[in-house]
Amino acid sequence: MHNSLFTPMKNLLPIFLAFLFLNLIACEPKKPAPEKDNLEGKAWWKEGVLYQIYPQSFKDTDGDGYGDFKGVIEKLDYLESLGITMVWMNPFFESPMVDNGYDVSDYRGINPRYGTMEDFQAMLDGMHARGIKFVLDVVVNHSSDQHDWFLQSRSSRDNPYRDYYHWWPAEKGTPPYRHSLFDPEGAWEYDSLTNAFYLHTFAEQQPDLNWENPKVRQEVYDIMKFWAEKGVDGFRMDAFQFASKDTTWPEFPEGHEKDFIKWYGMRPQLHEYLKEMYAEVIEPYGVFAVAEGAGSTFQDAHDLVDADRKELQMAYHFETVDLSRTPEGYDLADFKNVFSKWDSAFAEKGWISIFLSNHDNARMVNRFANPDPKFITPSTQLINTFLMSMRGTPFTYYGDEIGMTNIDMPTIEEYVDVEALGKYQAAKSSGQDMEEFMQILNYNSRENGRTPMQWDATLQAGFTTGTPWMRVNPNYTEINVSAQDQDPTSILNHFRKMTKVRKENPALVYGKYELVQKEHPDIYAFTRKGEGQNLMVILNFSKNSSSIKLDQLPTESNLIINNYSDVNVNDQDMSLNLKPYQALIFSFD
Repeated sequence: MHNSLFTPMKNLLPIFLAFLFLNLIACEPKKPAPEKDNLEGKAWWKEGVLYQIYPQSFKDTDGDGYGDFKGVIEKLDYLESLGITMVWMNPFFESPMVDNGYDVSDYRGINPRYGTMEDFQAMLDGMHARGIKFVLDVVVNHSSDQHDWFLQSRSSRDNPYRDYYHWWPAEKGTPPYRHSLFDPEGAWEYDSLTNAFYLHTFAEQQPDLNWENPKVRQEVYDIMKFWAEKGVDGFRMDAFQFASKDTTWPEFPEGHEKDFIKWYGMRPQLHEYLKEMYAEVIEPYGVFAVAEGAGSTFQDAHDLVDADRKELQMAYHFETVDLSRTPEGYDLADFKNVFSKWDSAFAEKGWISIFLSNHDNARMVNRFANPDPKFITPSTQLINTFLMSMRGTPFTYYGDEIGMTNIDMPTIEEYVDVEALGKYQAAKSSGQDMEEFMQILNYNSRENGRTPMQWDATLQAGFTTGTPWMRVNPNYTEINVSAQDQDPTSILNHFRKMTKVRKENPALVYGKYELVQKEHPDIYAFTRKGEGQNLMVILNFSKNSSSIKLDQLPTESNLIINNYSDVNVNDQDMSLNLKPYQALIFSFD
């Protein structure tokens, strides 16, 4: 009898279990559907154009002098008009703002200066509605010394968070010297509370997290998941090549800090951690990640980003921006060489970004174009043409689309940047020529790249109705969005043309790069071949006219871009005569 009753129930059991399983799946938190890319082939983050926003300098809506999320929301249509497809925003987390947000005290909290989480979500949704993806700046080489983890860590030696950071007990003596990029006294800071030193690669208020502790790594992955589930599309990993440390603390040779990356970056364990990150976050959420820095060698860079490594998807190196660190400027031959060798190294595998400015550098116009009012328009158009024509994902810094320039800050009293102040003290202590030091600092300080966005010619450049956190560049009355918006020959509208040209010509994304007439002293010429196209890019980097002989010349029918109204060709000797800073792209057979 029991058997006869059990038989129909037994037959229903698989149905019941299936129903239960489906309900459990339905209740599970939803993850964003990953976008499937052929990582060594085509991918949205390869085809995109990234625009970097320094949030406190972009647009202020509440009159406190700091940019905010609502300011970005107000300018979403402007961003869409640029033709950009990604936005990377510098940190907006809770922070004491010692390093303008790169000292995070709460990775899930919004600094009230910028708004609320609801404001962030509205901004993100507004970008997505316009086809713009969002890249979050993740600062996890270090935290703020006001983060709860560090407050717990320094409270006692047996606190559960003690190993979230690197500590050296004072009874062991002086710790082995480690260089700090911001602190002339070095990277170990004494803390009397537990009679120990903690490590800080940057400012003393930025203690380094201990990535060798698996609990720390899991905390980071959980933070990334938190933001991915809000809809973030990618991550920029700040200072990440320095995250892993050799905790045996060997003695480094004297002067080792001159080759900082070799001694402090790219430890083998870093790749283990990146593979963990890929498996936990990158792959399941369909996001991408770009590393700040690319190690010391091409192999270092490939080990970070080659698709079969399953680590990161893109890296950017600093060799190009390092070309112009002093007022003497750069040499075009070196410029060609650096870009050409990096392209060659990544011709078959891996992917890099293409950029000439960001929040850690002075303005692109002063360093690579020509800020002279006579030449600023064509020279900036030329640089933007170049950036949009190279293989790699172009990164554009806010204001570069209108030709914003450096701001004159000749005395140290004007500087608030922790890096600038640290370098000044180090230079003074070592007996450097301080007049020369200030000339170089005035030229290359990253504060040049952080002045408020110049929207129009009204008071404070239309950035704020209050007092801006940083002085507006006085040239805002001439260089601003409003003045350029309706001018078809402006820097701004040339930038818009170039993003369109890049999207419409896939050879500029995936095509083979080949340098033409490498030794030409004034002209940077190269071809991009692929995707059924042959394109020639001709750029006169000189303030003087210059000519070049070619096998094929531009005509009215094959000319794609020109930042002047005409082209001067000589069919008899097959030469092309270019005006100062003239930039051309044309197709050829």
